[in-house]
Amino acid sequence: MQLTKHTHACVTLAKDGARLVLDPGAFSPEAAQEVAAADAVLITHDHFDHFDEELIGKALESRPELRVYGPASVVDRWSARAGQVTAVAAGDVLEVAGFDVRVFGELHAVVHRDIPRVANVGYLVDEDIYHPGDAYHVPDAPVGTLLLPTSGPWTSLAESVDYVREVAPRRLIQIHEIMLSEVGQQSTARFINPEGLTQVALEIVPVGDSVTI
Repeated sequence: MQLTKHTHACVTLAKDGARLVLDPGAFSPEAAQEVAAADAVLITHDHFDHFDEELIGKALESRPELRVYGPASVVDRWSARAGQVTAVAAGDVLEVAGFDVRVFGELHAVVHRDIPRVANVGYLVDEDIYHPGDAYHVPDAPVGTLLLPTSGPWTSLAESVDYVREVAPRRLIQIHEIMLSEVGQQSTARFINPEGLTQVALEIVPVGDSVTI
């Protein structure tokens, strides 16, 4: 399976000719091209940096074969397209375009006590790659490759370190990085490293590059 890193929270997974796009949001200029080539889209929550509503709406209209999965707060706006969209929640097990997908988690991480928490799910794909959205939820399943958010108003280096320790993945790839400069990303990676505070090193995959999982 190939994982292609896009700007911020968006990634594409590809295998056997099938393509799965996760969290194509407004901060990801590649999102339109990726959604146009995707068999299915997985969305973790309805914040604009993970979910470009206009882009997905137009794609559903122009491509009847496209399938979109997300919390009810995301997909219920397209209730007339029941054959194309599917609401998911923790505990769901799905087959999506040839990928095995398990759904975990319920809520976005706390930004501030005055800001309501929205629905947020994480996706474990092919019992290996876990995209948590905006949460530090630990799935009750082994994770081979954890996609770790490193910037945002809800993130914390201390919580990130503890999250990596608890999930204990074999591999760790940065996502959700747009609010960090290159210096900030490298600084974070020095803490999230076997020579720092975790047992696995944080990989910074350049935007547009692909890695084999």
